[in-house]
Amino acid sequence: MSVEISICETIDQNIVSAFAQLIPQLSSSNPAPDGAALQRIVDHDATTLFLAHLDGRIVGSLTLAVFPIPTGVRAWIEDVVVDEGVRGHGVGEELNRAALERARSLGAITVDLTSRPSREAANRLYKRLGFVERETNVYRFELSD
Repeated sequence: MSVEISICETIDQNIVSAFAQLIPQLSSSNPAPDGAALQRIVDHDATTLFLAHLDGRIVGSLTLAVFPIPTGVRAWIEDVVVDEGVRGHGVGEELNRAALERARSLGAITVDLTSRPSREAANRLYKRLGFVERETNVYRFELSD
């Protein structure tokens, strides 16, 4: 199984359809993005959208956000999703390795991410890749109603 990772630069119907399949596997509370929403991600200076391809089919994605703050360049990995039919075959690892390399090339010194404890395989992967669990509090403020 040979996984190819690419950086998405243009959105087409194939990509929109892939996200319609992938996002429900990541979140039951958020709808899949439409083409315009995906294009905004691709066009944004702070984000890089990675796609994992297997036999010509998109089987995973990851979004990397890299942005400057007063203490340096910050990087976050968000919305990592691998199609359930190919999990356990290195797709998530390849996506993360590509994102880490991109973050390094953009000047980030560290890369952060969050993962729900129930995502046991993902948490094992992150630890195997060298991510270290931080002693911190994560807070969320809901801006919507």
